[in-house]
Amino acid sequence: MRHAFGSSFTVGWDLVTAVVAVWYWTLRGRFPALVRGAAVFEDLRLRQAAEATLRASEERYRGIVETTSEGVVLLDGDGRISYANSRFAAMLELPVDELPGTAAVDLVVEADRPAAERALTGLSAGATHRLELRLQRYGGQVLCAQIALTARADGDDGVLAMVADVTEQKNVEAQLRQAQKLDAVGQLAGGVAHDFNNLLTVIDGYAALLMARADEASARDLAMIREAATRAGALTRQLLAFSRTQSAKERVVDIVGLVAGLEEMLHRLIREDIELVVTTTTAPLPVRADPVQLEQVIVNLVVNARDAMPDGGTLTITTGRVDVDDERAAQLGGRPGEYVLVTVTDDGCGMSAEVAAHIFEPFFTTKELGKGTGLGMSTVYGIVTQSGGHIQVHSKPAEGTVVEVHLPMTSASPAGLPVVPAPQRLATGSETVLFIEDDPAVRALTERVLRTAGYRVLTGANGRQALAIVQENPGIDLLVTDVIMPGMNGGQLAERITAQLPGLPVIFTSAHTRGVLTLTRDDPTVAFLEKPYTATGITQKVRAVLDARANVAATN
Repeated sequence: MRHAFGSSFTVGWDLVTAVVAVWYWTLRGRFPALVRGAAVFEDLRLRQAAEATLRASEERYRGIVETTSEGVVLLDGDGRISYANSRFAAMLELPVDELPGTAAVDLVVEADRPAAERALTGLSAGATHRLELRLQRYGGQVLCAQIALTARADGDDGVLAMVADVTEQKNVEAQLRQAQKLDAVGQLAGGVAHDFNNLLTVIDGYAALLMARADEASARDLAMIREAATRAGALTRQLLAFSRTQSAKERVVDIVGLVAGLEEMLHRLIREDIELVVTTTTAPLPVRADPVQLEQVIVNLVVNARDAMPDGGTLTITTGRVDVDDERAAQLGGRPGEYVLVTVTDDGCGMSAEVAAHIFEPFFTTKELGKGTGLGMSTVYGIVTQSGGHIQVHSKPAEGTVVEVHLPMTSASPAGLPVVPAPQRLATGSETVLFIEDDPAVRALTERVLRTAGYRVLTGANGRQALAIVQENPGIDLLVTDVIMPGMNGGQLAERITAQLPGLPVIFTSAHTRGVLTLTRDDPTVAFLEKPYTATGITQKVRAVLDARANVAATN
């Protein structure tokens, strides 16, 4: 039964197919125009559908091109722009409708144009060439771009360029290279400073002892020796400042008051043919830094500006408060927030970008031989960085130089500048002082100076000897120890001795601490004496700390 039904259905379907075929060919023969019209209508429908699909595809890809983070540029066979997306126009800060027809190499910085031309002419079909070029932004700024050039694969004689803005990345890399370079030289400077300052301590100390019993002529010669030692010590402090290993005596300082206090001295530093203009805010601008080092920053910048104007000109110092947003903080390599901005501007000879790239390097100078050490700007860089700030230099040949120093602003009230009385004579006493120093010449000199001042002195060369001395002499009144010593450093030694003798006052001495000592507590019985120190300096410090201990004991 089922087989019979299937057979009848097949026969019926074949009959219908035959009837339709006969009808179609009959209609085709009698009414050909009608059939062709139907075919044309079908072709038109299919074509419209294809065009709609193509438009949707084009819109989709155009949307991708316009929203990509990279610049997309199509170049014709002559190297002119036939299409550029809005991202590329934004990179150059130009309207997008001004780019078509522009020669691509005209957008490249002149120094990089030969490389761009070689890349465009040497590009083979289907190949991709990657290179880095500097592009000229509207307004004169430079864009560092990473570009991938690909020969067009659609049959046109042209090039597809994918452009990525790597300006910020290049700035970060340059800052990293600069920091690595300064750190490397800073480690060398720190190592040299320790031994060099020990020698200066010995030179100045023995010269001071000889002056006490020398005749007038010899005293003048000895004074010249001491002056040379002082200048050498200042040079060492410059090395330590740029290497960021110098001990900073931080406090809250008002930049406005500091600049005002320096103005009279700055007038004496510059020549009569240079006009000094100082513009400051009326409100205080507090920062946390070493005021003496900040003075050194301003003085060095003013001296550099003066030397850049051999024919005279105007030197301007301005101070103000600025808010640094995330974008600006990224450019500076720091954090966003409130900053104090100190700007030193001159209209002197200026410098090229190549020279400006090296000005923070130690011993780099454009001055004549004997007229500059090359440490001025490296010192400025070290001090500003050590204070948590940032420094930028903007300069062009024959257009002057602008130096901007950003220092983090603090909410604390400024305490003014420190007043440090100059010691004039040995401060005497009779207490027992334990002096630990690994350099034998410094140890012998300091022992002699302290004994001359009346103190009972016990000496040792290292921590092991110091602990042995304490076991035999529990009546020690003061520990004076070098910080950097083999085996046990000064901080570790002080901890062990003060554990045995609670309340024992301590004076640490060093050219720099290399990060092994940080005095954060406000304790007058714990002090730091920087090397090289003078005979009066060491005795004054010893007397001050011993008197502070007596005052603390009296109040308790």
